[in-house]
Formats: sequence, structure tokens, C-alpha cells
Amino acid sequence: MRRLLLITVLGLGATVAHADDSLFYAGAGISRNQLSDIYNNGVAYSDIDRTSWKALVGFRPISFVGVEADYMDLGSQSSTFFAGRAAHSDAKAFAAYGVGFLPVPIPFFDLFVKAGLSRWKLDGNTASSNGAPLFAFSNDGTSFAWGAGGQAHFGKFAARLEYEHFNISNTNGAGIVSLSALILLP
Repeated sequence: MRRLLLITVLGLGATVAHADDSLFYAGAGISRNQLSDIYNNGVAYSDIDRTSWKALVGFRPISFVGVEADYMDLGSQSSTFFAGRAAHSDAKAFAAYGVGFLPVPIPFFDLFVKAGLSRWKLDGNTASSNGAPLFAFSNDGTSFAWGAGGQAHFGKFAARLEYEHFNISNTNGAGIVSLSALILLP
């Protein structure tokens, strides 16, 4: 019974401590991005399955609610197909989220879920074996975005592992797994 009480008090203490901690945070990370089945007007383009980077900023005014913005370079990829035809794809995205931090009875650890909007841009082109352009497209749009993850605090620093997903037209959607380092700002 004492252990349960101690764990509960520590968990609540950690949750309350966030309200007195930093309101702002910023960070950068490495991401593994997957974007497949890219096509436009019946032409298939190169799938993106790359390691890339992201940057993020956030504001957490109370312990269980925050807002966050991400910029993600989803990467680019080129492939050579039959008869020397080459295809290239390139994608980037910006996302804004409302973030809900879930109470966890472990000090210095947070679980979170987030939902918001993503503004993305996807470009693609194909070329013949001699490099002459055959087809090209440039697509952009806005879609619902969601994510979930966990983060551990180490003083004024934090490490975060998360998954994010949003739809991109003419693909099966973007799936992003990232590992980020954050600095907690006063």
C-alpha cells in the first residue's frame, strides 16, 4: 500500500512539476519516412523510404496541454525503371498540432497524443534514358495529421520517440517515426 501511495504521489508531483517547468521547447531529430504508391495521372513515381530530419517547436502552458509545430523534410528518392527510364520524388511537410500529455506515474516521463493539420508538398518527375523529361507534377495540400509518442526529461533537455501520420494525395500517406532531442526553454 505504501508503494502504491509513493508511486501515485511521485506521478502527481511530476505532473504538477511540468506546470512550473519550461513553457517553451525546441528541438531537432532524425526521422524515418515512408511514402509509397506515388502516382499521378497513371504514371508511377519513385517511393520515398528514407532517413531524413525534422525540426519542432512547442508551447506547453499547463501540464497536460500544449501546441506544437513541426517542419519535416520527408526526403527524396530516385529509381531507374525499364528501358532506362528514371523517376524521382521529393516531399516536405509542415504540421501544427494540439498536444495532450497523458498522466504517467513515472517521474520525468510523458506519453502524448497529438492531432492537427499538415501542409505538404510532393514533387515528382520521370525522364527517358537520355535524360529528356517525360512527365512531371507538383502537388500540395492540407490534411488531418495525428501522432503519438513518449519523451523522457533530463533537466532542461528531453529525448522523444514518436510516430506521425497524415495523408498525401496520390500516395498511401506519410508515416514518420522520429527520434528527437529537445531543449526546454524558460
